[in-house]
Amino acid sequence: MQLIATDNKQVVIGLGITGLSCVRYLAANNKPFSVVDSRENPPGLDAFKAEFPDISLTLGEISETALAGADELVVSPGVAIDEPEIVKAVAKGAHICGDIDLFCKAVDAPVIAITGSNGKSTVTTLVGEMIERSGRKVAVGGNIGTPALDLLAAETPDIYVLELSSFQLERSENLSVEVATVLNVSADHMDRYNNILAYHQAKHRIFHGCKKVVINRADALSRPLLAEGVEVFTFGLSDSDFNGFGVLNDGEVESLAYQFKPLMPVSELAMVGRHNIENALAAMALAAAVGVEIAPMLDVLRQFPGLEHRCQYAGEHQGVRFYNDSKGTNVGAAIASINGLKDNANDIVLIAGGDAKGADFSPLLPVLKQSVKNLVLIGNAAQALSDLCSESLNVHRADSMEQAVNQAVALANQGDVVLLSPACASFDMFDNYQHRGEVFVAAVQQFIGDDS
Repeated sequence: MQLIATDNKQVVIGLGITGLSCVRYLAANNKPFSVVDSRENPPGLDAFKAEFPDISLTLGEISETALAGADELVVSPGVAIDEPEIVKAVAKGAHICGDIDLFCKAVDAPVIAITGSNGKSTVTTLVGEMIERSGRKVAVGGNIGTPALDLLAAETPDIYVLELSSFQLERSENLSVEVATVLNVSADHMDRYNNILAYHQAKHRIFHGCKKVVINRADALSRPLLAEGVEVFTFGLSDSDFNGFGVLNDGEVESLAYQFKPLMPVSELAMVGRHNIENALAAMALAAAVGVEIAPMLDVLRQFPGLEHRCQYAGEHQGVRFYNDSKGTNVGAAIASINGLKDNANDIVLIAGGDAKGADFSPLLPVLKQSVKNLVLIGNAAQALSDLCSESLNVHRADSMEQAVNQAVALANQGDVVLLSPACASFDMFDNYQHRGEVFVAAVQQFIGDDS
């Protein structure tokens, strides 16, 4: 691919969905820029060529020449900022930013920013639904759905709600959002970060300059160092306190609560699992921070069944229920799903494994020993998980998702749950976690259909 040196002051590094949104934003604002991508055929290449035939594009290994003269590098989330050529460019004076920096500098409506190791897509969607149900205009995007910069092309809403990843935040500066939260922190992406401290620090950049924060009372790692005057809301499964959402139990009924007032029986939630009670409380705290009334929040919680691939109900056969939690791509997410479903199952047959992303699986073992008797393993991490669990659990191996489902069915009894919650990424066997979940659901439906 042609290499074109440029004296443009901004260079977009990495195409894909987010990179394209940066390109569209810079072009719409008549900014001089060029684009580089280390891949010969990156996602979004055809769209880029069709929309921006006159913009300089360099594909293949990123060179010092391609970044020469850049004042600012707009680095896509999938590109690590410690790439050698990026480091060299920074040493020569280039500034690094990401799509969220550009968005926050341009936006003229309040922003709710949400991150965390687990639950952020569910909470982000819930907050958007609650705000919409309250009668205000809302735009939802970021790391879920529409890229943040593409949201600016539409009519300005009353409020933006953004899901943000650690990859987006690690290159951000002072976002100055209206409300910010880190829902929880557990080890993830340890193939990108040197340790959990570096991951935690990336997540906490979301708090820089924010006006209000929402804190998880049960997770000390969600708590930021607060500047004076920052308003605090909290959530958690414990009793609620001032400005807090929690759970109250009078001995007969367990209820969602605000401060000291019960609001709605937990049994009326449309979502399943105790981790989704926590997600509901987090969403309520975030919505309350921007003035949403309680009634529309509860309306949404009574109707919202959850997102695909997050403890998604996939069917039942002879008293065995099947759940697709393919989005459980790290240890913390798998633990949350197992704990969330264990009270409603005699036993859980767990399908796990995939691309470990450098994860330490040891925190999973005590949870498995408590709630799982049979473990069906797939993918590259199968051996590591087998080494960890084989002395405590019945461990089985499968070469495909279809084989894993058939094994799980054979191991399950009436009243049990078969749960796909891999604790791993999917890329060793599938296109992405959505593809993995779809294959699981299809295998379940195939089995139910064949056996009915």
